[in-house]
Amino acid sequence: MGSLSPLLTVMTEVATKAGRSLNRDFRDVEHLQVSRKGPADFVSVADKKAEDIIYDRLTQARPGYGFLMEERGIVEGTDKSHRWIVDPLDGTLNFLHGMPHFAVSIALEREGELVAGVIYNPATDEMFHAEKGRGAWLSDRRLRVAGRKHLDEAVMATGMPFIGKKGHAQFLKELHQVMPHCAGIRRMGSAALDLAWVAAGRFDGFWERNLKPWDIAAGIVLVREAGGFVAEIDGGADILATGHIAAGNEAMLGELGQRLNAAAR
Repeated sequence: MGSLSPLLTVMTEVATKAGRSLNRDFRDVEHLQVSRKGPADFVSVADKKAEDIIYDRLTQARPGYGFLMEERGIVEGTDKSHRWIVDPLDGTLNFLHGMPHFAVSIALEREGELVAGVIYNPATDEMFHAEKGRGAWLSDRRLRVAGRKHLDEAVMATGMPFIGKKGHAQFLKELHQVMPHCAGIRRMGSAALDLAWVAAGRFDGFWERNLKPWDIAAGIVLVREAGGFVAEIDGGADILATGHIAAGNEAMLGELGQRLNAAAR
């Protein structure tokens, strides 16, 4: 994996440990205990076990840091300048259906700024990691966003609102604006991996609304450190607060933004 900073060493080791737990449960997924948080919104024993591992390990490694976690919520720390933002299993529905496209996502926020991110798919053993000023990497390979300049040659990623989530009509308007102008659209089921794949140049861009901070925090760091850009779809200042995110290289983000703005009119 090359030379990692002490911070990224901790984060990747913790993600790997949680990933091993997820892989064990993934092999026996049909026997997992699953509960429903809302319509089409599930949580499994696997999520909770992975989150416990991450919480315990990060607390040992960096005592006092706060947490924002999908299952635990906000955990105040004595160190008010640092906060971990964690999704122990992004792509739960994929996981529960035996699809090997899910991830552990861990980001660090320092003084309100995202400074490091790790996204790990244990099913494929792909470890994406980035730290501010140090670039974005897939294991020991440096990542750069794709260089395509126009939507008509681009493959875009998105997420569709599922049952019980708001924004269905708005999404269909946006899809109608984007789809005829691009080479392809993919809906893979993990926003964290969508952003990691933008950083890796596999996707040319990504947009989605109403995401949670733990879905996108690590991916934001990865895209930026891979030379890409991240924007709040409606022009707001706080992507983590609204969850409305678009990402890509500068030209792609500009074209995508024009199409999304047209959908809002």
